[in-house]
Amino acid sequence: MTRHFDILVIGGGSAGCVVASRLSEDPSCTVGLLEAGHTAADPDIADPLKWTALQGRIYDKDYRTEPQPFTANRVHSWARGRLLGGSICINAMAHVRGHPDDFDSWAEAGGTRWSYEGLLDGFRRSEDFSGPLTPARGKGGPLPVYLPDAEVSPVVRAYMAAGEVLGVPRLADHNGHELAGVSPNSLNIRDGRRVTVADAYLTPDVLSRPNLSLLLGCEVEQLTFDGQRATGVLAVQGNETVVLRADRIVLCAGAIDTPLLLMRSGIGERSVLANAGIDCRHALPSVGRNLQDHMLALGNVYAARKPVPPSQLQHSESLMYLHSDDITRARGAPDIVLACVVAPSVTNQFTAPAYGSAYTILCGVTHPTSRGSITPTGPGRTDPPLIDPHCNETEHDRVTFRKALKTARLVGHHAALDAWRDHEFLPGDGVSSDDDLDAFIARSASTHHHPAGTCRMGTGGDAVVDAELAVHGVPGLNVVDASVFPSLTTGPIHAAVIAVAETWCDMTRNGKVN
Repeated sequence: MTRHFDILVIGGGSAGCVVASRLSEDPSCTVGLLEAGHTAADPDIADPLKWTALQGRIYDKDYRTEPQPFTANRVHSWARGRLLGGSICINAMAHVRGHPDDFDSWAEAGGTRWSYEGLLDGFRRSEDFSGPLTPARGKGGPLPVYLPDAEVSPVVRAYMAAGEVLGVPRLADHNGHELAGVSPNSLNIRDGRRVTVADAYLTPDVLSRPNLSLLLGCEVEQLTFDGQRATGVLAVQGNETVVLRADRIVLCAGAIDTPLLLMRSGIGERSVLANAGIDCRHALPSVGRNLQDHMLALGNVYAARKPVPPSQLQHSESLMYLHSDDITRARGAPDIVLACVVAPSVTNQFTAPAYGSAYTILCGVTHPTSRGSITPTGPGRTDPPLIDPHCNETEHDRVTFRKALKTARLVGHHAALDAWRDHEFLPGDGVSSDDDLDAFIARSASTHHHPAGTCRMGTGGDAVVDAELAVHGVPGLNVVDASVFPSLTTGPIHAAVIAVAETWCDMTRNGKVN
């Protein structure tokens, strides 16, 4: 079977849903949206309290990293959604744009359209914010951004109070001009239910457009070409091989699968491709490099002196962004983060106390300098990737992580939490030296599920796409997902992914993408 579209979108995650929805608003533009998985049928996905139980289910790709020397030689599970809506279907639903300074490196790589101010319209256009309307916030957009109040746990209120007494700024929410401080988390929830980008952007009215075709259960083997120009994909749908052609192909498969598809199609570093048995069509050495991810220590756990009430939200209710050298400083991009979880949260290196008997303060580094890579192990779509994130490899990351853990304990032992804290369960009173803290972090560090950067935007040899998110040297091919990020934003990356997709669609509709 062969079909042709004006635009073919590969990947039905957050970016792909935005691109397909926005570009199909033009009835003269035929759009195909291809997704390897199917629609979200598991009712647990819609329940915000069930998100921690979704990983490892049939719609999680459940990638595994190489053993990581600086995290006790552990192999990390990297959950990635394999269903319409993508990884937002299994994430913690926090909506954090990032600090405006985060986007300075983006503007250096691609111009002012990728600065915070340049992306602001994209942020606003996507949002339906529950709080007061301000010039910086969006109302009436597809995606709910809910700011809780009465539902916030009393444990979390005590944690926020501890921060405030210590001089941490109190924020109205995490999406203003400054991010250093504490607030309840803004969440992609409406009426107590998770709202995915597929729910928000691919409504029944959108899916009924005659110019939009949704192709589910369709796995891409590789891109097809006419000379250097990308012209389509070779895919498998059920037991049938299909050829899909398009005037423009937009890769929205995410920071793992987008570079893998490029490399399977012969676009990448020659030696990497040769090692995987792939002929090099177009040498682009940086494909799959520059892999970045946030990590959190799971965690600074406290046994409670009285029962901890169940969360009415999604367990992890408040992020506290801080400067490790001065937690009272309000301006600039913070370098560490804490998060209060109304439950015990530990890695498989530890035994957790019973649910309801403890709470946790997570901690981590917001701007890690460690850089990893993704490479194929073979030429086929079923060959597993080799994911080596180089977790906590740099001295900067290890020192900053240690500062984050010390700050978590400072907050956790504050008098404002006396009514809840019985004793510190982890790391425990005997863990105090820098060496002991580092050893604890090595065992407790876990992905925050924010992989990015593997098809970096820019102009030099370390870039994969240009300022229009077009793949260097391959006409007809764009990348619109977290892989184009030159660097991580301070917090969860999902809001920025949507803003990038909204901004690129606006550029395309206005003729600013060649």
